[in-house]
Amino acid sequence: MASSKVEDFVKNWGGKQEPSIGERIKNAFKPQQPLRYRLVMANYRLRTMISRLDVYISRLQERDRTLFEKVVEAQMSKDTARAAMYANEIAEIRKISRQLITTQIALEQVQLRLETITELGDVFNSLIPVLGVIKELRNAMKGVMPEISLELAELEEGLQEVVIEAGDFTGAPVSYAASSPEARKILEEASVVAEQRMKEKFPELPSFVTSTQKSSSTEQK
Repeated sequence: MASSKVEDFVKNWGGKQEPSIGERIKNAFKPQQPLRYRLVMANYRLRTMISRLDVYISRLQERDRTLFEKVVEAQMSKDTARAAMYANEIAEIRKISRQLITTQIALEQVQLRLETITELGDVFNSLIPVLGVIKELRNAMKGVMPEISLELAELEEGLQEVVIEAGDFTGAPVSYAASSPEARKILEEASVVAEQRMKEKFPELPSFVTSTQKSSSTEQK
């Protein structure tokens, strides 16, 4: 019985088996691509998202640079109110940039794992933490970039189908969560690297401006 399931999985992985009459009827309504093909396509979508995030981050970095120059000019003119206004806008840009960079780094890790899974075929065990990461990123991106969040939802759905099919072959129960230790580790590592990249990409604001920001936010409270 176990041998039969392994053979079925190998056939479904490569997609070279001749479908039965029942499968042909089923596939006529819902064509199913081989698991390996679907993982390759998922990897392609990930590469596209990572490239798009890179473009968005570069745009934010350019906007940050322009505002930074305005902060310096305002500071030199002793216009503290204007300097604080620009600094507050910079803070918002950097908050969004940090989330985008964290997402980009985490997706890079997901992409590497998908490449390994595609080569080795260890779908069920290796994809579950990947799904957890994608689910967490999807939720985080809802308020930042809804279009990326939607794409991640579609990617998550497609990969979940792959996991379910792989689980059917192995007989293992399917369950995953964003809080799984491996998924959490990937996200934590991405956050640490993102902080380092933020320091490299975005110059530190003058101490005078940051202290003005803090006093301004305290007054508002």
